[in-house]
Amino acid sequence: MICLGIESTAHTFGISVIKYTKKLEVLSNVRDLYTTESGDDVEGMIPFKVSQHHLDCCDSVFKKSLELANVKLSDIDLISFSQSPGLGHTLRIGSMFAKFISRIYDIPIVGVNHCIAHLEIGRALAQDSFGKGCKDPVLLYASGANTQIIAYAEGKYRIFGESLDIGVGNFLDTLARYMGLGFPGGPKLYELSKKFTTKNHRVINVPYSVKGMDVNFGGILTFLKRKYDSKEYNSIEIAYSAQEYVFAMLIEVSERAMAHCGKTELLLGGGVACNLRLQEMAKIMCSERNGKCFILPNEFNVDNAAMIAYLGCLVFKSTGPGKIEDLDISPYLRTDDVDVTWR
Repeated sequence: MICLGIESTAHTFGISVIKYTKKLEVLSNVRDLYTTESGDDVEGMIPFKVSQHHLDCCDSVFKKSLELANVKLSDIDLISFSQSPGLGHTLRIGSMFAKFISRIYDIPIVGVNHCIAHLEIGRALAQDSFGKGCKDPVLLYASGANTQIIAYAEGKYRIFGESLDIGVGNFLDTLARYMGLGFPGGPKLYELSKKFTTKNHRVINVPYSVKGMDVNFGGILTFLKRKYDSKEYNSIEIAYSAQEYVFAMLIEVSERAMAHCGKTELLLGGGVACNLRLQEMAKIMCSERNGKCFILPNEFNVDNAAMIAYLGCLVFKSTGPGKIEDLDISPYLRTDDVDVTWR
């Protein structure tokens, strides 16, 4: 089966072509990212601006993806698009584009959940240090809008912990924009944090906000903004301290979920999972409890269409195609609202 996947939940518009029989083969995975170069755009992702970006680039991304995959539309057996969750403005662009191709070329179509796609691409492609894949992991899903600790149980992907306010990626991006670093800010904070030395810098005593299995970042963000305004600490100290405290919170609740569920595998997913410091902390924790940590190549950690295409294949094989008139976008659909029919 050859599937064309379309991703448009937030700042990324992506199109991928995959081939899937018993094993996943990614033929192309093209993406175009909405960015800003400075912190002047204090509102970050303004939905209508991001949707305009997706409109402007969708045709070129589509053509490039088909070209790299060396396929024609007549070769496509299935179209899969990100139906939930995400920004309504941007989801609608991907949905309309997918439905247009499906109707014009009479290709079956399915809509899939973006969060679950992160988990399933990890189960398909992530490997440990010995080259072995994961089977039944706890997923630390750390992205811009989402921060969830997820594991499979009783026919669904259950959320065992999550952020009570903003996602960890939004926390990092908002802090970076406030510091004038632009968007996306997470990678820029990481680069700053690498300059930290115990000889020349100080660690800030940041609030540690873990409540049972949940975390929240709003108060920490306000605290660090005030530290930045006060000039008491420099940007390197703020970046380093933000990462150390927030990532420690995520690893703590991930370890607790592994213990609660009786699972020995941890899978990192989402754009923030590209952060090497978070990866290092996760590996240390798993090693100390005789578990295994699985990390995807960055191409599949960030928002991408290959994971949408792959989950589309799984859904299609278990339930068949959807009807275009029934495939409305669902910006607020939760991970644990989806029935997992393919496992």
